[in-house]
Amino acid sequence: MKWFVSMAAALVRLVIIVAAKLITGAKALGQVPSLDTYGQPRVYIANHTSHGDFVLLWAALHPALRKRVRPVAGADYWQAGPLRRFIIHHVFNGVLIARRNKHEPNADDPLAPMLDALKQGDSLIFFPEGTRNLAEPNPELGYTPLLPFKSGLYHLLNRAPHVPCVPVWIANLNRVMPKGRSLPLPLLCTLNFAPPLLLQHGEDKLAFLQRAEQALLGQAPGEAQ
Repeated sequence: MKWFVSMAAALVRLVIIVAAKLITGAKALGQVPSLDTYGQPRVYIANHTSHGDFVLLWAALHPALRKRVRPVAGADYWQAGPLRRFIIHHVFNGVLIARRNKHEPNADDPLAPMLDALKQGDSLIFFPEGTRNLAEPNPELGYTPLLPFKSGLYHLLNRAPHVPCVPVWIANLNRVMPKGRSLPLPLLCTLNFAPPLLLQHGEDKLAFLQRAEQALLGQAPGEAQ
């Protein structure tokens, strides 16, 4: 049974990678991580306008690096049904976070699964806006402005300050599957990788989140140099 699940997961991964590249023509630009970073955990942060964001970022990485990159996702959504559980656990090896009120008695530490993954040498795909941004692109800017970053990114890196944070701007993916369409619209998407950031000693939450936000915005269309 384990062999069958493993083979099925490998086949689904291959189909997803091929489909993502055929539909979007995904092109990785900027300081794309090289094989020299294998085994060095990183936290990839990206803008979040589509359900396919983490898939495209994951698919854009070198195959060897891809094996050690795990998306952070909400347990309530991905545990709902056997198909979702199969995809998140066996295809993507995701890190599931229980979205609970932090003031609940005996609530689990939401950072613990992510910190465990980083300690094992795995990297994470993390969306600091905290939720999918459904706003329309600003016609003057040419992209959808970011929602304010949640504090989770700061708290994660404050407990793992040696782990670099890599901002990645994903462009055009929200136009591949616009609202109301049942089939994707083939369209070129790009992923712009910024230089890694490290949380500085003594840097407070607001300063770091503003710095991370500006680093991500710096890779947006019309902003990236």
